[in-house]
Amino acid sequence: MGRGSVKQNKNIYQVCREERGLTRAAAAELMEWVSESRIEKIESEKSAATPEEIMAMSKAYKYPELRSYYCSHECAIGKKDVKEVEDKPIEKIVLELLSALNKIDAFKNRFIEIASDGIIHDDEIEDFISISNRLDSISSNISSLKLWLDKTIESGNINKEILKKVIDSNNNK
Repeated sequence: MGRGSVKQNKNIYQVCREERGLTRAAAAELMEWVSESRIEKIESEKSAATPEEIMAMSKAYKYPELRSYYCSHECAIGKKDVKEVEDKPIEKIVLELLSALNKIDAFKNRFIEIASDGIIHDDEIEDFISISNRLDSISSNISSLKLWLDKTIESGNINKEILKKVIDSNNNK
């Protein structure tokens, strides 16, 4: 077993690997095509990770949050357009999602009024932004729900075979 890192400012990739108790050699073996030296370069920030490497790390470390982190912090497009997905328990996700849906329901007629002519008039801007923020909350909670499911799958706390059958069945409808 390799010696532990003494580096004080570890990046997220190193932290995730070490939380899973993996050495760089063990991680490279799990990822097959990402070498130990390449992992070292990414962790020491001598080289930026590619999206494919992040996908491999995410799977090998059983840490789906790495994908969201990469997109929102390192990808040139994502830094502008993607918010990091918040890791929350399912009960919090569901309550926040239902609350946001209830609030948006109250504003749907106003939203129709604003959008009906294809123009956002000065007196509509405040309501439009308020509705947009509520929609962002819904989107954020949906992303958190997907992350929760990914983590639940990775932890083995859901029957993958039944899940796949249900997903396939729903996709064929």
